[in-house]
Amino acid sequence: MFEAVQKAYVDAYEGAASGLPGGSIPWVRRVRESGLSRFREVGFPTVRDEDWKYTNVRPIAKQPFATAVRDGVVVTGVELPEHAALESHRCVFVNGHFIPDLSRLQKLPDGVTVMSLSDALRQGVAELETELGRFVPDALHGFAALNTAFLTDGAYIRISDNCSVEHPIELIYVCALDGEQPQVCYPRNLVIAGTGSRVAVLERYVCAQQDRYFTNAVTELVARPSAQVDYYKLQQESARAFHVGGLFVHQDRDSTVTTNNIAMGGAIARTDLHVTLSDTGAHSTMNGLYIGAGRQHIDNHTQVDHRVAHCTSDEFYKGVLTGRSRAVFHGRIVVHQDAQHTDAQQQNNNLLLSRDAEVDTKPQLEIYADDVKCSHGATVGQLDPNSVFYLQSRGIDQDSARSMLTYAFAKDVINRFAIEPIRDELEHHLTLTLLRGKPVGEPA
Repeated sequence: MFEAVQKAYVDAYEGAASGLPGGSIPWVRRVRESGLSRFREVGFPTVRDEDWKYTNVRPIAKQPFATAVRDGVVVTGVELPEHAALESHRCVFVNGHFIPDLSRLQKLPDGVTVMSLSDALRQGVAELETELGRFVPDALHGFAALNTAFLTDGAYIRISDNCSVEHPIELIYVCALDGEQPQVCYPRNLVIAGTGSRVAVLERYVCAQQDRYFTNAVTELVARPSAQVDYYKLQQESARAFHVGGLFVHQDRDSTVTTNNIAMGGAIARTDLHVTLSDTGAHSTMNGLYIGAGRQHIDNHTQVDHRVAHCTSDEFYKGVLTGRSRAVFHGRIVVHQDAQHTDAQQQNNNLLLSRDAEVDTKPQLEIYADDVKCSHGATVGQLDPNSVFYLQSRGIDQDSARSMLTYAFAKDVINRFAIEPIRDELEHHLTLTLLRGKPVGEPA
């Protein structure tokens, strides 16, 4: 269906390949060409694909987006999100390219490496050859393959063994595109937490203007034995933008990884979360909150692979939808044959605030072991009119009553976020979204 557009991306890669960072390094070329080969093979997903049955990407795939180049980066006028209470090590990217002048990396503690992926490729960081792309499934969809083909910049984070990072590492991706043609950025992040290390990482996507653009992002997270990682993805793209992202987590023995996935922006937003528990004692907590308004479409696909015995996972996603927005949740837990004594819990709850809001939810268990403790469930409902009436009878206006009840619904997830400024920001955005009835990133 989209052969001409797919060919345009292939032609763009062939024209740019030699100038991409690390283009002269054989293994880098092999990685990129494997991504291109996969994209040629599968192209863009369609609604005929089971995992994309409820998400039509035609608005993304019907025309090629121009690759945002380093020379076209607009730095002046870019406003970054500021948190007075959040002290962080900040790494800023504009249109997918690292901007040192906007970053704050001068006070990194010993044992912590934070640098742009493009610099790491140019410097030939040896670890990239063995780890970059290792945990992205070969059979994944064409968007991830396209990201691999065009991987140019992003963050390379390395936490040494037994190193504890006091302040979060914040990755901010800003789109401030210049020109009339819609453009695409390909952020690629690699985070490696060494044995016994502890770190919090905040990956944030924001916009400078109400542009129409496409963000195609992939993050790989490796947690070595006994590492503790608290990872946040906060997606606040323009209401006209498209966002397709993947987070691929690999956990070793006794590691603990908490992923917090918050989606509030974008016309079409899709996030794939794949967690692999590869050694005993690993624990994964997956928290998710998606807030849809207007005509937004927000899709979350999660998969947890329990590959060995004595691992645990806890997944808790909630959605709040108003206007004509639509959400998709597909949560899959796979317990392999050797994964005895697995404890896996999954819950997805959704609140529809308008008659035209819609959600498709599909919790799924695949269990091939016989000594496990697993559960999953999903709910879809509306605000209780009796509760709204009760608050109104106490002198609270209807809008405030609805906002209070909605926040009470969402706070079960928000309270799980360890970073207090993030909790405060989500409360603020949730209230504004309800009162305005507009997506995040759209002017009132």
